[in-house]
Amino acid sequence: METDLVEQYDVIVLGSGPGGYVAAIRASQLGLKTAIVERELLGGICLNWGCIPTKALLRSAEVLHQMKHAKDYGLAADNITADIQAVVARSRGVAKQLNQGVTHLMKKNKIAVHMGQGKLTAPGKLTVTAEGGKTTELEAKHIIIATGARARDLPKAKADGKRIWTYRHAMTPPEMPGKLLVIGSGAIGIEFASFYNDMGAEVTVVEMLDRVVPVEDADVSAFLEKALKKQGMKVFTKANVGAIENGADAVKVTIKDKDGKETTEAYSHVIVAVGIVPNLENIGLEDLGIEPDKRFHIKVDPYGRTNVSGVWAIGDCTDGPWLAHKASHEGVTASEAIAQELGNADVHPHPLDRRNIPGCTYCHPQIASVGLTEGKAKEAGYELRVGTFPFIGNGKAIALGEPEGFIKTVFDAKTGELLGAHMIGAEVTELIQGFVVGKTLETTEVELIQSVFPHPTLSEMMHESTLAAFGRVLHM
Repeated sequence: METDLVEQYDVIVLGSGPGGYVAAIRASQLGLKTAIVERELLGGICLNWGCIPTKALLRSAEVLHQMKHAKDYGLAADNITADIQAVVARSRGVAKQLNQGVTHLMKKNKIAVHMGQGKLTAPGKLTVTAEGGKTTELEAKHIIIATGARARDLPKAKADGKRIWTYRHAMTPPEMPGKLLVIGSGAIGIEFASFYNDMGAEVTVVEMLDRVVPVEDADVSAFLEKALKKQGMKVFTKANVGAIENGADAVKVTIKDKDGKETTEAYSHVIVAVGIVPNLENIGLEDLGIEPDKRFHIKVDPYGRTNVSGVWAIGDCTDGPWLAHKASHEGVTASEAIAQELGNADVHPHPLDRRNIPGCTYCHPQIASVGLTEGKAKEAGYELRVGTFPFIGNGKAIALGEPEGFIKTVFDAKTGELLGAHMIGAEVTELIQGFVVGKTLETTEVELIQSVFPHPTLSEMMHESTLAAFGRVLHM
């Protein structure tokens, strides 16, 4: 086996997803000699098989949906068809463009890229095995693990890429599903359910908990379930998947509903979206004594330090929420903390505040949220002021032909602190950042009420929901 001479760096990043490549860029900006190791594609799952290509798919479905409802806007669009392979090709093109963008960013920031399987062999040492077996020995004062995660398999429903899919199969389908079962109603499951429903499949969603998108506010979950059913989907909550028989032409699945009734139906395809598993195998953690948490993710402090000096971890291989933007933020924090340890007195890293991480789900209608739900705020003992404002009361929403949805804000009644904001409806994934900035600035209702919101915009509902929480709503 051919081995190169040992290469020396200040920082090595293992994994080039939105956590890893951002960490590498920030480290380089801070004057640190930086390398990144990637076994598959620069940009990781998010750019190549996750966030970005799924949004390209969903955009195609959204355009198709609008074309089918052209008459509602005084327009005519006849003989509308969807070419699933052309839709997928556009999605893959978007992913390729962004992958090339990350390649450019690595060159621009003078980051050494090592393609291959990375493995820690000792604190500060890492071996990269490239295709063909050639190995390269790397050394660094600090190593950041950013290996991400993959879809969790159901033991009874092992993904085969033919009839039973993970999200990766669902992004490059060999054929358009006729009758689709989606197991799991988190963001990934609901997004694919929404996409394939708009594309013309007959979709059923099964969720074992008592409501869809269970991490969201209960009012959002209830609204989404009604919207999905109105779009023609079947939705089973508090339900269990029993026997699964994977055949050549169909998958027979037994579902026990919340009342205990069992039904068995045949589906052309099944998407399994029941969570993730961190990518921690065969990267040398055991030999270094790096500790996992109770969910088998790497245990870290608020800056990304593991229990082994000089080894850091960020993103989906650590505790949740498992979101690309959370990983990127952690990457910046870890690189700044490393620079500080290496003597940079001008950098001042701030630990991640998980209360201010927004979540977005790009189904139809969209969902966005930040902070505590009303239920979680009550459990925490807060006395609350809660305001809700519907899309039907907003002029821009009506003009857009998107009058379904609402914005809900949750405040501490004693201090006026914004505890949480929850939205469902058109373009709410673009609106939520206003509340994220507000929470980061520790805003109260006073600043939000005094802020001037432009008219006519959907953002006016953010203002009105705040006014509603304090008995001052104007347009309802």
